[in-house]
Amino acid sequence: MATPVRSNSRLSLAMERTDQWVFSQDIPTDVVVVVCEATFSLHKFMLVAKSNYIRKLILESKEPALTKIDLSEIPGGPEIFEKAAKFCYGVNFEITVHNVAALRCAAEYLQMTDVYCDYNLAGRTEDFLAQVALSSLSGAIVVLKSCEDLLPLAEDLKIVQRCVDVISLKACKEANFPSRTPPNWWTEELSILDIEFIGRILSGMKKRGSKALTLASALITYTERNLRDLVRDQSGKCTKSSDSDDPNLFARERELLQSIVSLLPSEKASFPINFLCCLLRTAIFVNASNSCKNELEKRISVILEHVTVDDLLVMSFTYDGERLFDLDSVRKIISGFVEKEKNMAVFGGADCKGSYSAAMHRVAKTVDSYLGEIASYPDLTISKFNGIAILVPKGARKVDDDLYRAIDIFLKAHPNLDEIEREKVCSVMDPLKLSYEARLHASQNKRLPVQIVLHALYYDQLKLRSGVNDQPDAVATRSQLQSDVSLVRENEALRSELMKMKLYISDMQKNQGSSTKGIAAAAAPTTTGSRKHSFFSSMSKTLGKLNPFKHGSKDTFHINDNIGVDITKPRRRRFSIS
Repeated sequence: MATPVRSNSRLSLAMERTDQWVFSQDIPTDVVVVVCEATFSLHKFMLVAKSNYIRKLILESKEPALTKIDLSEIPGGPEIFEKAAKFCYGVNFEITVHNVAALRCAAEYLQMTDVYCDYNLAGRTEDFLAQVALSSLSGAIVVLKSCEDLLPLAEDLKIVQRCVDVISLKACKEANFPSRTPPNWWTEELSILDIEFIGRILSGMKKRGSKALTLASALITYTERNLRDLVRDQSGKCTKSSDSDDPNLFARERELLQSIVSLLPSEKASFPINFLCCLLRTAIFVNASNSCKNELEKRISVILEHVTVDDLLVMSFTYDGERLFDLDSVRKIISGFVEKEKNMAVFGGADCKGSYSAAMHRVAKTVDSYLGEIASYPDLTISKFNGIAILVPKGARKVDDDLYRAIDIFLKAHPNLDEIEREKVCSVMDPLKLSYEARLHASQNKRLPVQIVLHALYYDQLKLRSGVNDQPDAVATRSQLQSDVSLVRENEALRSELMKMKLYISDMQKNQGSSTKGIAAAAAPTTTGSRKHSFFSSMSKTLGKLNPFKHGSKDTFHINDNIGVDITKPRRRRFSIS
């Protein structure tokens, strides 16, 4: 509300000052010049002496005595016309870096050139531009900023290009040999310009040999100054998007962000990864174009080994931190990195299935920790959770402890999952790759499916039998395992008893086969034998149901009764987890 008041105040002062230096003469005015809302009572002969445009208007006018001229389209408006009129009257005024571009454009509009009159306004402004305004970086930036409201005339007069050339040259010098402190002061001053001018300046700097890091520094400063409410600063703090009553603000921010992304140097590693993550979160928030988001995703995936969990969380949550964004971008970034690692392994002649780089191991650990952070949010579905977890090759995880922690948090945050759904969540984890502490915790975890608990228990039993131990104190480990493997021992006892019953049944069948009694006499034993066989079979089935490894290789229910079994030395069995 204060801006129109100040504008009207300046117009009143301008007209008042004009009256002072016009009415000081004895000759009455004969023409009124209208510029927007301002009017100036002037003399035709004074204006015609310097302005060829006004001379033509008067000569070509159909009115015998032209008393009113409308110059509302003059560049710079009433304030600049006042200075041009003063020049016509020979009144001194100050030319500055703020008004020289507008005066040069006004001189061209009014045709106040040296061709029409020597030492005219156009020549005066050109001298100031060359000798003063464009002699310093700061001056050139201010002149270029003033040209934003003078297009396309300022472009036609080459003022814009001259400013861009000067700024590009002097910015390169400042980047290599700073003349002030802090050394990047020039990036702060560039941030006042329009993004189109920034693009032309950066292009000029690149042609002059500027490094990608120098261009990146200018873009980072520009982004933080012009998208202050959307992009966090380098301290790592992120600000919440401010509410605004301007309905076009959202669209302007989207266009600005897309323009900034299009100016990113081709060198992928020239930007800090936290800055790129913030740009991607902003792109998701303002609903930027797919090409904009894809470019940011590719840049992040190239240097994903340097990402932190906090960086991944930045692009995953809304600004208030209350809900998750769509995690498609995170999946694309991880997938892109894994694909890059596979290609590098192929070209390097390595076995991509058997060995993984240190970068791949770091990313696997980061992804598992990231899953642990987002697992507690109720709106995270099983498909989204598993979709991210399975992107990392299983061989890239040395241990699955971090993934187990994420799964446990997910199950705790989603208590209404049934057994099948819990098994689906746990399917991304290999229980045999858990550390001893994690297996011990899993064996007592009531949230896990029974199958996962049994896998953890039986793995420890197998290690105990073979004498292999991942703990330095084997005696202490064996004593700790006594309570954890009781279920497995009970199963072994039941299996042994079942095998004895099978042998007894087999012996009875052999004896019955060797009998030479008649058909009538043999009918009764056969019936008795059938009954006994049926009794033992049902008992065997009942005991088999108690076997928790019924679906594994230790199920003996389908053993052929006619084949003898040697129980002196149980054969080794291998259990697989799928």
